[in-house]
Amino acid sequence: MKKWLIVLAGVLMSFTLAACGSKSVATTDGGKITESAYYSSLKGTSSGKAVLQQMILNKVLEKQYGKKVKDSQVNNELKKYKKQYGSSFNAVLQQNGMTVSQLKDSIRSNLLLQQAVRANTKFTDAQLKNQFKSYQPKVTVNQILVSKKSTAETVIKQLKAGKSFSSLAKKYSTDTATKNKGGRISPFDNTNTSLDANFRKAAFQLKNGEYTKTPVKTQYGYQVIQMVNHPAKGTYKDHESELKTQIVNKRLSDSDTLHSVVAKVLKKGNVSIQDKDLQNVLSDYLASSSKK
Repeated sequence: MKKWLIVLAGVLMSFTLAACGSKSVATTDGGKITESAYYSSLKGTSSGKAVLQQMILNKVLEKQYGKKVKDSQVNNELKKYKKQYGSSFNAVLQQNGMTVSQLKDSIRSNLLLQQAVRANTKFTDAQLKNQFKSYQPKVTVNQILVSKKSTAETVIKQLKAGKSFSSLAKKYSTDTATKNKGGRISPFDNTNTSLDANFRKAAFQLKNGEYTKTPVKTQYGYQVIQMVNHPAKGTYKDHESELKTQIVNKRLSDSDTLHSVVAKVLKKGNVSIQDKDLQNVLSDYLASSSKK
């Protein structure tokens, strides 16, 4: 119910500010509900105010950083979601009360905010070097997932005896999505959070052609990992662009940083609230901005 309220509030606020407000939203045998009455009711709620805040932020972000976010970037992010959820993608959308169009709008908003954080970040050699300590280039691995440690040990013994990883994946792996592909999973780097931490740590320690000599305990069971391609890490100068992106993404997850950046963006956007009942809707941001 709350999700629907937020969606409806966003739709309502997008046109009632310029409309006369007398058009009916609904009619009953007890009378009609007008746009103005509906708007007046919603604007006093926390959900209604949150929607207005987001709409204002989207407007100023689009003005300041819109040229830096291409439609192709939005579509690529959408493809990642579709790949991640596969056949359940539409069901996940429905569960969140969203359409594909609304998801694309949300993706664009996030990319615009990312640009704002990047523009308000001063990158130093010290920052880049520190980020480089945990940096790992994208690696490609094969894996075999089993439920018992003893089964994983059996797989490792057979690998030592010369059996191919691909044949053992087909025979033993319980991961139906990868077992018939030799256990191959999508390339990943140190920023990947969808894979188990123990899995990532064990994988990054392998050289090309090596496999884990002991079972790797993860949240899914026990896994045996084979490194297919582990690029040389090089120096931090070789990966400045990637390191900067990782630093920005870290800052995106920090609430204090986001609050500061949003405050600067809103102040630069010269926002003016015409509705006197909503004039303080951005006070938390604009007040903090004025103190800096």
